[in-house]
Amino acid sequence: MFTRPPAPPIRLACVDMAGTVMSDDGVVMDAFRYALEAVGLPEANFDDAMEYARETMGLSKAVVFKGVLADDELVRQAVAAFDSSIEQSIKQGRVEEIPGARAAMQGLREAGVKVCLTTGFTHEVQWAVIEHLGWADVTDFFMAPAGAIRGRPYPDMVLSAALRATVDDVREVAVVGDTANDLWSGYRAGASVIAGVLTGSHDRADLEKAPHTHILGSIADFPAVVLDVAGTT
Repeated sequence: MFTRPPAPPIRLACVDMAGTVMSDDGVVMDAFRYALEAVGLPEANFDDAMEYARETMGLSKAVVFKGVLADDELVRQAVAAFDSSIEQSIKQGRVEEIPGARAAMQGLREAGVKVCLTTGFTHEVQWAVIEHLGWADVTDFFMAPAGAIRGRPYPDMVLSAALRATVDDVREVAVVGDTANDLWSGYRAGASVIAGVLTGSHDRADLEKAPHTHILGSIADFPAVVLDVAGTT
């Protein structure tokens, strides 16, 4: 009879950005509002649209706008307006690192765990944030929804990162994020560690509704969990 072997050491950490390592000071929701105003969404629909945006945090922004706007051209315009708003907020200094984020990522890499930053932003906005916060030297690579790679809650970004990191087993992957959709993505990808953090959009009640192995106070608590599973602490 086949006996499943114990989980192997963690070799890859897929780390969400906004709300997990990036404190946005309301930047993301402000960008949603700006984008919806830019495409002329009727005021009567705003409350429902903003609640939908909160509930679907972690998804590709194009997918979120498609759930609100019927027209593909309006979706394209909304994504462009959203990106413009985020980039303006970066220039205004509203995008900051969550305390402990850099140290957490550095600690993982020093222990031999590769770090991939994942996001629901476009590649362009993702890179603007990474450049602004100076994270290019504390991560191995970055992943955003594009082409055939779907955003959360699908497992595509995690599995694509696993391929890029040349891990041998999906159980060598740890996933961390601040939304239920981050957790669903990690679960569907087969990650050994699926950790929610309480520094972003979704509270403990939201996170506990999704599959998870840990609920943590912040990203600062994540390395201890990963390295304990990896057997290196």
